[in-house]
Amino acid sequence: MRLETGIRSIHLLISHQFRIGAAAAGSEPPNCVESSFAQLISADWFSLGSVNSFFKLVCLAMASAKSTRSRAAHTGASVKGNVKDGGVKFEENLKVFKSDNFDADGFVQSKCHSLSEKEIRQLCSYLVDLKRASAEEMRRSVYANYTAFIRTSKEISDLEGELSSMRNLLSTQATLIHNLAEGVHIDSSSDSVPDGSVTTGLSNDGVGEPSELEKWSTEFPDFLDVLLAERRINEALANLDEGERIVAEVKEKKTLSPVMLQSLQTSINERRQRLADQLAEAACQPSTRGSELRASISALKKLGDGPRAHSLLLNAHYQRYQYNMQSLRPSNTSYGGAYTAALSQLVFSAIAQAASDSMAIFGKETAYRSELVMWATKQTEAYALLVKRHALASSAAAGGLRSAAECVQIALGHCSLLEARGLALCPVLIKLFRPSVEQALDANLKRIEESTAALAAADDWELTYPPSSVRLSGRTNAAVSGSALALQHKLSSSAHRFNTMVQDFFEDVGPLLSMQLGSRTLDGLFQVFNSYVSTLIKALPASMDEEADFEGSGNKIVQMAETEAQQIALLANASLLAEELLPRAAMKLAPLTQANDARRRPMDRQNRSPEQREWRRRLVACVDRLKDSFCRQHALELIFTEEGDSYLTAGTYINMNGNPDEIEWIPTPLFQDLYAKLNRMASIAADMFVGRERFATLLLMRLTETVILWLSEDQTFWEDIEEGPRPLGDLSLQQFYLDMKFVMCFASQGRYLSRNLHRVVNDIINKAITAFSSTGMDPYSVLPEDEWFNEVCQDTIEKLSGQPKNANRERDLNSPTASVSAQSISSMRSHGSS
Repeated sequence: MRLETGIRSIHLLISHQFRIGAAAAGSEPPNCVESSFAQLISADWFSLGSVNSFFKLVCLAMASAKSTRSRAAHTGASVKGNVKDGGVKFEENLKVFKSDNFDADGFVQSKCHSLSEKEIRQLCSYLVDLKRASAEEMRRSVYANYTAFIRTSKEISDLEGELSSMRNLLSTQATLIHNLAEGVHIDSSSDSVPDGSVTTGLSNDGVGEPSELEKWSTEFPDFLDVLLAERRINEALANLDEGERIVAEVKEKKTLSPVMLQSLQTSINERRQRLADQLAEAACQPSTRGSELRASISALKKLGDGPRAHSLLLNAHYQRYQYNMQSLRPSNTSYGGAYTAALSQLVFSAIAQAASDSMAIFGKETAYRSELVMWATKQTEAYALLVKRHALASSAAAGGLRSAAECVQIALGHCSLLEARGLALCPVLIKLFRPSVEQALDANLKRIEESTAALAAADDWELTYPPSSVRLSGRTNAAVSGSALALQHKLSSSAHRFNTMVQDFFEDVGPLLSMQLGSRTLDGLFQVFNSYVSTLIKALPASMDEEADFEGSGNKIVQMAETEAQQIALLANASLLAEELLPRAAMKLAPLTQANDARRRPMDRQNRSPEQREWRRRLVACVDRLKDSFCRQHALELIFTEEGDSYLTAGTYINMNGNPDEIEWIPTPLFQDLYAKLNRMASIAADMFVGRERFATLLLMRLTETVILWLSEDQTFWEDIEEGPRPLGDLSLQQFYLDMKFVMCFASQGRYLSRNLHRVVNDIINKAITAFSSTGMDPYSVLPEDEWFNEVCQDTIEKLSGQPKNANRERDLNSPTASVSAQSISSMRSHGSS
């Protein structure tokens, strides 16, 4: 039954999309989707086995609706000339659906193929989100036009009251004219009859005794005056109704003279008005409370003055809570939450009581219900202004996000209780509170940025565990066990400060999810983290000032990271924050059930929303900026001298001469230095990136690629090799080949031989072989076997690393990538020879 109801709801959504598309295209909406959905939800067709076909039909319908809207948008400029042709084509496309033999399952199967369970779940999720968005849009539209609607309704109600008054006045005037006409007729008749004759049916002569009805009509006004003076409201109402009934009978039977009837009617109307004024005056008294107020308003409604009675009811509740607010002094307390709670109790309890009284007396009549909603909205707006003035303004200006969030939560908590009475006023509060909360949010983010930058100016870039004063998962540090301490991460002082402030920040922002501040919060925090990464880039000794200034670091003072360990610590700070700490803290912005799942499995990416996954990718991209600056700096240190000259030129290879047997074959010093630097960094990274070895591997891979890519793209180097005055000789080729073989060997053993590095090295070797082949010599005839290169490379690695030869060889044999270099060289040789 629940599934069938869901299908009917989706049917309405899809039909609505088709109508929008058809209206934009200037044609009638197609009936095929309507008929197909009718088949889907019929008792004979519907079954669990047909759910797959149903969702296929939904896909087709949504695609058709989207296509219709798209065609309408692209042909808007020429719609007058193409409407007729478009309508004909549209009708032709619908013929397949109008056929009696149309097979919905077969048609959808041919168009959409089969959908997996995951795709069905995604489609369901998309349709649910679409339904929520549609409901929210309708709600916003209603609130946007509600004031005009209520104002028009009230004007119509007032106009109806005035028309009723005019109708009563005209009826009274007609009665007077009729009575005057009858009086003239009676007087003329009495002049024409002889004395002593019967003149009326009420008495036989002018001096007869008055009838009982005449006596009653004379005494009745005095009796009403006594009831009004004694404030016997119920008896007065009953007697007024009785008097109206008798007047109606007299008019019908004509048992009273017109003059006496008119006098009686006037007396009843006057007493009725006096009673209404008396009730209105009582309702306006501050001492009139509870049942007495409801009795007065109910009696006034029974007198026929409902609009006035309802307005008096609302005004009475307004005056009451205004009187109670006189004892509330915002200056008596410095805590905004206490003032907000007290004010919320007064205002929303008054609105709730007014709603209850209105429902009890007037029911669900539209005019009165609309006036109640409009009045409640006005009181809520006035309440929001008071809270902003006395509680939120100071918190927002000082960046007190936690106190601002607490005030908003108190207000929304009291306001949400009115929803049980049909008053959804929380959107009104959210709209009015949002600017102040956003101001507090921005001030808080600015404080995080400034505090972190101040600590970075004195940071020694040494990684340590969090200080004892830092909160850990909501527990005191005295309760943290040794195992819990081992799970903590090591950061420098500025990164610890950044992480602590961000954790507190997300705890403060979490309660404000109802205000839809998630996106703004994530964007603001990304900007703060981006600024911190720019500060880390500026801490690199050879960083580019132009890039740092462009990214917003400005002229901030920062402690320089002089050693390699300090520079790698910069990367450890940024990577740990971007990949683990910040995304884990951002999970507090997720719904409750999703946040609980994330706490059980904090590293499961499926627990994050698409928005948070995209946010995490942006954070990682910021870290890549720092990584690129780091690799560029160290690559430049390896390649160039302090004077700007290159350590590696074409002359390094071209100028080689002598007997090959007398040369000590070792890799070029630049590549030895590269291996030594990578080896040192790998040792440092092993201590800093515990549990995150992949990041260290990628860092070393990036640095190696940076150096090799520079060699590949150095135009001067290759022009001298290929077109220089001296050709590349056999010794030069052998040395160049050995250098590239050495890079492949230590990158393979270090497990940071990427596919891109492998490809670039092979391209460089091919270019060198091509340059050597241009001299007319066979390059493979002068190159030793692969075993010779492997032995030379391995000996060099053992010498530079200081490891025993046997241990090192054993490690190579066990490494899954140990033979990559030899295989790549062999494959390159075979490819070149073929």
